[in-house]
Amino acid sequence: MFKTLVAILMAFFAAVAFAAAVDVNKANQAELEAVKGIGPAIATKILDERKKAPFKDWNDMIERVKGVGESNAARFSAEGLTVNGAAFKGSAQAATAAKKEEKPAVKRTATAASATPTAAAASAVQADTKKVKESKREAASAAKAASAAEAKAAKAAKAASAAEAKKAKDEKKAAKAAESKASEAKPTAKK
Repeated sequence: MFKTLVAILMAFFAAVAFAAAVDVNKANQAELEAVKGIGPAIATKILDERKKAPFKDWNDMIERVKGVGESNAARFSAEGLTVNGAAFKGSAQAATAAKKEEKPAVKRTATAASATPTAAAASAVQADTKKVKESKREAASAAKAASAAEAKAAKAAKAASAAEAKKAKDEKKAAKAAESKASEAKPTAKK
C-alpha cells in the first residue's frame, strides 16, 4: 500500500513538472525564476512591466522587457514560458537558435524534472515517516501510561489484599489469645 502511494505521488509530480507552463501574466517572482534562463533580474523586469499593463503577446513582451530578445524569448518558450497561453513563434533564426539550445536544455530539464518529483516524493515520504514515528511514539507512550496505571492498580490491590490478610491474621491471633485467656480462667475458677 505504501509503495503504491509513493509511486502514485511520483507519477503525479512528474506529470505536473512536465506539463507545467508558466504564463508571464499570471506568474509570481518564484515561478518566473523557475523557468530556466530567467534569473531574479529579468523576473523583476517582467513583473515591473506587467504592473504597468499585462503583456498582449510575445512581441509586446520583447519590446517592453530589456534583456529579452527573440532568441531569449524562443529559449524561454522552449522551457515552458507562455504569454496569454501562447508559445513563442518568432523568426526562423530565433527558432533555430532555440532548437540548438533546447536539446541540451531538454536533457537538463528532464533530469531536473525527474529529480524534483523524486525530491518532492521523498519529502512526502519523510513527512509520512515522521507522522508514523510520532503516532508510534504516542501509542508507545499511551501503552506505557496504561501499563503504569495497571501496575499501580495491581500494587494497590496487592496492598489492599495484604492489609486484609494482616487484619484477618490479627483477628485470628486476637481470637486465639482470647480463647487462651478464657481457657486459663476456667480451670482457676474450679479450684
